[in-house]
Amino acid sequence: MDELNYTVMFPFERNFDPVPSTVWMQTYWAHSITVSVFYAFAIHQGVKWMEGRPALALDGPLIVWNALLALFSIFGFLRMTPEFFYSLFYGGFEYSVCNSSYAKGVTGFWTEMFALSKLFELGDTAFIVLRKRPLIFLHWYHHITVLVYTWHAYKDHTAAGRWFVWMNYFVHSFMYTYYMARAMRFRPVKWIPMGITILQITQMVIGCFVVITAYMVKQSGKFCQQTFSNLYFSFLIYASYFLLFAHFFYRTYLKSHRKFAATITTTTTTTATSTTANGMVSSNGFIRKSIKAE
Repeated sequence: MDELNYTVMFPFERNFDPVPSTVWMQTYWAHSITVSVFYAFAIHQGVKWMEGRPALALDGPLIVWNALLALFSIFGFLRMTPEFFYSLFYGGFEYSVCNSSYAKGVTGFWTEMFALSKLFELGDTAFIVLRKRPLIFLHWYHHITVLVYTWHAYKDHTAAGRWFVWMNYFVHSFMYTYYMARAMRFRPVKWIPMGITILQITQMVIGCFVVITAYMVKQSGKFCQQTFSNLYFSFLIYASYFLLFAHFFYRTYLKSHRKFAATITTTTTTTATSTTANGMVSSNGFIRKSIKAE
């Protein structure tokens, strides 16, 4: 299949050569593990260091940080999208999963930027630690595993990376825009963060499906630019992300909502019981049924 020719190309996209970055990743990708170990140590020490200190506001830097990552994700998504759908519609789903033609040209540049961005996104955690916000397991586990997996996959130009990079750019476009709005003291309605979490869960489901498809294609003896080791790695992290994000969704939006509803019901019932006992409102059967249900 012929490759997509972009009508508009920036000089840095036109002049991009994937060979040097590929060779560098093949040589040094394991340093992502070294960075991750240092990152985990820095988190631990940072939390301890902040224990006896007041939280830092950092509103201005946080706004700029999230704005830059939002713009980066939006631009990366827009530049990856034409090739993504071209490969999917003209080459077919199997082609989009098993052919790494995206690793050069415009999409090659933005794939490399994506891999490097996972290093800089570790800075998210610095804001959490310095502002003394809750640091949950999902946050730092996700940052570490994404960095290591992305560098491991980039060195082989894993074909399924077309899906992984495109989906991540898409979701992060919304996520960092939302974070920027929160840093600017806007309080979006509850369904917006809920919707972003649903997008993340959907991303993990699609990721697992893509990995399974690539595995089946390789098992059938057909060509698929994907190593088995990377397939096992990717399925492990996507499955774990699904479980963690699903648990986060349940705990944050479903369980908390049920607790809130139960509190309101209990308060209403208690008030109704007290009012009836004091003779202020005659018992009408509805209150009795509510009390019995409780």
